Amino acid sequence: MMKILFLGALSTASIYFAQTYPVSSIPEDLKKNANIVIRKDFTTVQINKIDEIKYQYNTVTTVLNKDGDDKAVAYIPYDKSRSISDIKVTIYDEFGKKIKSYSKSDFGDFANNRQGVFYSDNRILVFSYTPVQYPYTIDFSYQSENKNTVFIPDFVPFYSTNTSLEDGQMKIINTSGIDLRTKIYPSKYNYTSVIESGNGNDKTYSYKNVPAIDDAPLIPQPVKILPSVNFALTKFNLAGRQGTLNNWKDFGTWYYNNLVEPASVSTPSIKAEVAALQLQGSVEDKVKKIYQYMQNKTRYIYVGLGIGGWLPMMPEEVHQKGYGDCKGLTNYMKTLLNEAGIPSYYCVINSGSSQVSFDPEFPTMGGNHAILMVPTEKGNIWLENTSQQTAFNHLGYSTTDRNVLSVQKTGIELINTPTYTAEQNKEKQKLKIKIGEDNAITGEGSFSYTGNQYDYNLGFVTLNPKEKSEALKRRFDVLNFEKVEMKNLVNDRDKAVITYDLDFKTNNYCKNAGSSLIFRAVPIYSDNIYKTEENRTLPFEIGQSFEDEYEIGFTIPKGYKIDETPNDITINSEFGYYKLSFVKNGEELKVLRKIQVNKGTYPKEKYNEYVGFRKKTINMDNSKILITKI
Repeated sequence: MMKILFLGALSTASIYFAQTYPVSSIPEDLKKNANIVIRKDFTTVQINKIDEIKYQYNTVTTVLNKDGDDKAVAYIPYDKSRSISDIKVTIYDEFGKKIKSYSKSDFGDFANNRQGVFYSDNRILVFSYTPVQYPYTIDFSYQSENKNTVFIPDFVPFYSTNTSLEDGQMKIINTSGIDLRTKIYPSKYNYTSVIESGNGNDKTYSYKNVPAIDDAPLIPQPVKILPSVNFALTKFNLAGRQGTLNNWKDFGTWYYNNLVEPASVSTPSIKAEVAALQLQGSVEDKVKKIYQYMQNKTRYIYVGLGIGGWLPMMPEEVHQKGYGDCKGLTNYMKTLLNEAGIPSYYCVINSGSSQVSFDPEFPTMGGNHAILMVPTEKGNIWLENTSQQTAFNHLGYSTTDRNVLSVQKTGIELINTPTYTAEQNKEKQKLKIKIGEDNAITGEGSFSYTGNQYDYNLGFVTLNPKEKSEALKRRFDVLNFEKVEMKNLVNDRDKAVITYDLDFKTNNYCKNAGSSLIFRAVPIYSDNIYKTEENRTLPFEIGQSFEDEYEIGFTIPKGYKIDETPNDITINSEFGYYKLSFVKNGEELKVLRKIQVNKGTYPKEKYNEYVGFRKKTINMDNSKILITKI
């Protein structure tokens, strides 16, 4: 009798469950600006002992349209220290009716890196559903057990724009006897807040009804807008090595002794390698010679072997094979410098287009990239070791203007990476243009890029001539080239400057007006469309300062005179400035243009002011010059 009752209760629960997520029950404000709605995101974290942590995950996601498909992919990363069980996926239609169920056998199993199956302990199970109709709902759950307890994921409502959350919950049950440090970071913009309940070693954190962040122009990344809860055990295990995480000093000493020092092992062949470089000159000269030697010898490849994917490859292995990941290449560079008697620090950083720094007040394991810092009397030298093209002592936009965990024998020190000024992030453009009576122009130009603008142009270095021309046509599409050729591309890896020359021809640049020709003052300019927003709800972020300086020389056809040019103009704003001026000299006209834009996060109330500033600059770039037949 009990058995029958039990089965009956179970089937009733299944029917009830199948009807719980019809799309009609989603609140309207959660559909606004959303491609997906996370109906439920429940995680239970059970901390049993220093080397045992169990997770139970369950997410139910409604995909409203095809733009949401990628965000609803079910995936599970795992490695030797993390076992996975009880994987279930069920798909429901718009009305909450079950379409189909899936299990682990329906998941693909891949190496968890961008370069396919290569040399990695880190793997990922992926389930990708091809929808027949929209909307649909995917209910995904699994359990995992992990021996590594140094990482407990942050609790954030969501990580991407156009995603909303109905109900999110993280329950932490800590029976390990080890203190769990917790820190709540409220939303700076009061976007939503965390609800905290429970006490002692049994606590629950939750979010309710968090609307989507629209992917509006210049919107800061969701992690900068939303609240989060961060966790760290005061004692932890990482691949069999235990440590304490009370402060940066203790944790840094553990990190150095377990992850840096054991991998910094030199060998006779590495000693011979450094000796053969015959280093001379200043510390900077020596570091540069070793760095550029290392760049020419190695290439970047993802490697996830070793202690939880955090122990670098041994230097001898990088030396012999000529490749490594960010950890392996940074550690190899460090070992080469050690042989030259030059101390350097292995640094862990949050690499990404949005600047994210570590909290000095809340020590935790984190970061997604490794770089090297060499202290000198003239200042710190920073080395990005994964690129064969990037310049010496130059960090790209994904690593500037944030702090790093500098791992030293005495502990971790938080050190800031450089911040480039607008003048350092510079484009210089010099064009000589001949106006033809047939409305076409032929031109030649020289271009120079530094700072973050150097990074945006590094991609040209590896392209063949045809690819370079195609890339330029796309970049400068406002000119609609008939033909274009890039020449003399130089990547100055000593000074972090990229220069190249251009030959081009464009038809229909000028317009006829009787016996006159009218043409635009600035041939190559940004034709971005800036729209005002009456109901902007969030601040806007200009990620990088920059400065562009153009000198454009126009030569007009014989038998024409320069009739009208716009007045010189200067526009000043808290967001930057713009200057445009004209110098006539017989059949030649010189146009001088300079624009500077200042980085920063600005309040939503100023967004339309910024749009006004940029519209004015575009209007001035578009201002017209009139030449008339004599």
